[in-house]
Amino acid sequence: MTFTHFGLLCSGGDSPGMNCAIRAVVRTALFHGVQVTGIKRGYAGLLRGEFQSMNLSSVGNIIQRGGTVLQTSRSAEFMKPVFRKKAVEILRAQRIEALVVIGGDGSFNGAKALWEEHQFPVVGIPGTIDNDVSSTEYTIGFDTAVQTAIEAVDRIRDTAHSHARTFLVEVMGRNSAAIAIKTGVCTGAENVLLPHEKVNHQKIVDDIQRGIARGKDSSIIVVAEGPTAGRSYEIQKVLRDNYQMDTHVVILGHIQRGGSPTSNDRFIASQMGNMAVEGLLSGRYPTVTVVQAGKVLLEDLANCVTKADHNFEEYQQLAQTLSI
Repeated sequence: MTFTHFGLLCSGGDSPGMNCAIRAVVRTALFHGVQVTGIKRGYAGLLRGEFQSMNLSSVGNIIQRGGTVLQTSRSAEFMKPVFRKKAVEILRAQRIEALVVIGGDGSFNGAKALWEEHQFPVVGIPGTIDNDVSSTEYTIGFDTAVQTAIEAVDRIRDTAHSHARTFLVEVMGRNSAAIAIKTGVCTGAENVLLPHEKVNHQKIVDDIQRGIARGKDSSIIVVAEGPTAGRSYEIQKVLRDNYQMDTHVVILGHIQRGGSPTSNDRFIASQMGNMAVEGLLSGRYPTVTVVQAGKVLLEDLANCVTKADHNFEEYQQLAQTLSI
């Protein structure tokens, strides 16, 4: 099929580098003479017909900006077949022939349904700070989120040392361990508490006391947030009530989702945006742009619609070894 008109949207949580991918999609499509229509606020905006024509000016001066100029959202309606049918009717009424979706596994499940139910051509670009999409080693925004967390922990460590305190620093990532492990290794954290493991409070206390015995007067414990933010407060309470250990909690929260993307996120997002368009034009869909063995490739969409907490788990032992 020869395409003349693409749709483009972001869905789910925002992540630094989405704008770089948007820019690459638009510029690559225009290079090939293909029109691009941006869809505001994801699948919800699609159902409401929130469209904007994209040109070179639309993506000028956005490569350094965090978030997404197209904005994003989550849509409960889109989970129902009747609304996906309506979405395809809206797309075809706009003469949009294929769709590029930037988001995570939930967004890709929506794209997969568009293909399976209506044979509407789709290509996905993985954008989530959690780095938890199956079949890819990397998702756009992860590097920036980690760098933001590292800079925050470095600042907190200055205060921890000044006041001889122990801090529980909670990072985002939901059920993914990737941000916590990389941040822990890169900041020299004394402990990294992962979302899928039971907290060993006695080990935390023993590790801190071992450090005190050799003259260490402050500690940083990196905590993966798990399904619900605020997990650190529960850990703090147990340490205080059961072990008489005073700790302070810092929840980094959504600052990790914003900010100017790192060079790594900019470069990979630019590659992925370009490849998404090239994939559609060469008939390689439904697919997702992925990183495998360090290279940006196209992978079958069906292989990219689940969460995968495989990334960085291999470095858990590294974090434990270096924290002695």
